[in-house]
Amino acid sequence: MKRPETIGPTVAIEPAAVSPRLHRIVEIDALRGFALCGIFLANVLVMSGLDGLSGGSAGPTASGLDQVVHWLVMALVQTKFYLLFSFLFGYSFTLQMDAAERDGAPFAPRMLRRLLGLFVLGALHAVLLYPGDILTTYALLGLILLAARAVDPARMWRAALRVYGVVAGLYLLLGVAVALVDTGEGDEGLAASAASAAELTTAYRGGPADVVRANMDAWSDILVGLLMMGGMVVAAFLAGFVAGRRRLLAGAGTPERTARLRRVCLWGLAVGLPGGVLMAAGTVGPLGARWEIPAFILGMLTAPALSAAYASGLLLWFTTPRGARLAARLAPAGRMALTNYLAQSVVMALVFTGYGAALYGRVGAAAVLGGTLLFYGFQLAASAWLMSRHRLGPVERLLRAVTLWGRPAPGG
Repeated sequence: MKRPETIGPTVAIEPAAVSPRLHRIVEIDALRGFALCGIFLANVLVMSGLDGLSGGSAGPTASGLDQVVHWLVMALVQTKFYLLFSFLFGYSFTLQMDAAERDGAPFAPRMLRRLLGLFVLGALHAVLLYPGDILTTYALLGLILLAARAVDPARMWRAALRVYGVVAGLYLLLGVAVALVDTGEGDEGLAASAASAAELTTAYRGGPADVVRANMDAWSDILVGLLMMGGMVVAAFLAGFVAGRRRLLAGAGTPERTARLRRVCLWGLAVGLPGGVLMAAGTVGPLGARWEIPAFILGMLTAPALSAAYASGLLLWFTTPRGARLAARLAPAGRMALTNYLAQSVVMALVFTGYGAALYGRVGAAAVLGGTLLFYGFQLAASAWLMSRHRLGPVERLLRAVTLWGRPAPGG
């Protein structure tokens, strides 16, 4: 039996599980809640018009604080949290398989309906709210997990490493080519970039129709992004699936698990932090524009190490009394991550686009990130309140109904 950890003087939970009836894993939900915050911080850079600014810029009237905040987000957040979320998607895939087995139901039809539901939600999300949607990507690439679910975990782990290796090789070739070949845009290229940015700003500050049109115009860029990031997502899916099959996140408190997590955390920080610093130096400053793409690529390739360090460090902390209290605060938000993810996009659209205040490109990084953290704090409180009364969030309940092809039972 797993050793419960104390939360305060009187309350106790098991880090690896809650009520057997709910089949929830507190650590997984807490990690998902943590990843949700990181994804919010990364997405808000795009929705506020700060993403892509280089040379130390962090907004039209950037202060020193704006520049520091923007730099830190690029170093510690950008490209790290979608990988953690992808890993957890693969892990949760195994939990869905277990749930179907418990219910005596065929898994494939269930998961196909679930992926279809995710795709529809993602498509609406991309058109109406945020073009950088990840749900459609998960729905499409989730078919790979569905097809490979019977593969031996050892073989699947080797496949994850191979996928990452191929992607890393292609990215490194691209980075070297960009670094060696000076393709300076010159005055005409800079003018074209400025005109494109001005056009996008006008669209997002316009009416709802302008916002939708701008979101749809971004689909070509999104497709390129999917082709570039898809390999990393697949590798994270496969790694998460292997972890789920081997129950690597469920053995709380064992010496072997603690030693393994410490090794992963130390190596992840040693590899991932320098890569994150390089990414920030290239995209925000002080490196020049010529090094922006190579620095971003190197930062992206080391991002899995920092993602692993975050996850392993938190899992170690969750086994302590204070860490268990943190897990208890994060877990409700992770349980309804889909609802919270879409709610974040609604708020970003209302604040930064013509749906509401139209502050696109008008707010510095410090104010944007401060407001983001403030709203995420509200989401933590709201999620705790809602999950104390219901098992599922509103969008999770809808997706479950699609998955089971019927209305979930009360409390189910």
